[in-house]
Amino acid sequence: MNWSWDYVSEITPSLLQGLLVTVQITLISSVVAMAVGLFFAIAKMSANRWISRIAVMVTEAIRRTPLLVQLYFLFYVLPDIGIVLSPLVAGIVGLGLHYATYVSEVYRAGLINVPKGQWEAARACNLTGRQTWTQIILPQAIPPMIPPLGNYVIAMFKETPILSAITVLDIMGEALAQANFSYRYLEPITLVATGFLFVSLCSAAVIRLLENQLNLRAA
Repeated sequence: MNWSWDYVSEITPSLLQGLLVTVQITLISSVVAMAVGLFFAIAKMSANRWISRIAVMVTEAIRRTPLLVQLYFLFYVLPDIGIVLSPLVAGIVGLGLHYATYVSEVYRAGLINVPKGQWEAARACNLTGRQTWTQIILPQAIPPMIPPLGNYVIAMFKETPILSAITVLDIMGEALAQANFSYRYLEPITLVATGFLFVSLCSAAVIRLLENQLNLRAA
């Protein structure tokens, strides 16, 4: 197999478009994971046993089943009951919900690490539940969570190629489309690997920089 720079220049625009879709999916899925993960974490810590048990059961069910199976369920099974999702939406929902179960544990660990005295001080000041969470607890709990949350965002980015199984034209989907059309796999797959490596390294550097800034502030 010979490397062809002409073929590389021909397929690069499509792969760059696919990379933009991949980044878009990662960012939106991350927002979904962060929001739903926080909901799961608060539900798990609820004083109501039924709420906490249901939250644990739901998160464990999602975590213990493969992401690919969940994507197939969202894209191929839900239409049988009248719920039709586009490949992009199904991918975002599936990826976001799957990683929300892991993010919830990061949130829960961060919330548990907030000293009990802070909760007692909030009650002593007659703060409402909402004020306690938004003004006292979350501002202290979130900064230590940023490094592990950032690592999960990178993990989600590296997981996006699996979305090509439900016809999402991300960078992997575009690469497979080009490769299947020309029967040349060396260039597109190599470019995909290079793209993932470049973005992952840049993201890791940003996370380390942010972590260092947080450590300096804490010191």
